Amino acid sequence: MGSDTLQSVIDLAIQREEEAYNFYMNLSNVVEDKAAKDTLKYLADEEAGHKAFLVKCKDQMSCDVVLRPDMPVDYKVAEHLKQPDVKKNMNSEEVFLVAANREINAHNFYKGLADLYPKGPVKELLLRMASEEMKHKEKMEYLYANTAFGQTAGG
Repeated sequence: MGSDTLQSVIDLAIQREEEAYNFYMNLSNVVEDKAAKDTLKYLADEEAGHKAFLVKCKDQMSCDVVLRPDMPVDYKVAEHLKQPDVKKNMNSEEVFLVAANREINAHNFYKGLADLYPKGPVKELLLRMASEEMKHKEKMEYLYANTAFGQTAGG
């Protein structure tokens, strides 16, 4: 793949990361639950980190892509539950479920793009981004499960 292809993929990925950042920041301004706000700001920071990585790739016209062996686990919680509507008085578990759904959509976007490319730097970059989004989904599903099904005094 030529540098034009890599550049166009990076530009698209940067745009997606900016959209994700804005989504999480806007949602953090809507919800009132402090834990949810903090989590959304954390996710926004993660998306900003992804953008910074991509901008560095673009500036250098190459990416040092290392796929980490710590592959995330997809418990498919978000896929089996109805996504709540975004509203001002969302509780933490609703926010975590909305975020998990957004992250699986981001994962699917990057994975779908990666499937279009042969082995090489563009495919590796897209697979790394897909993995990062799946890690976010895993975190959101973990938080959802621990919030929605907290341990009771009886064990």
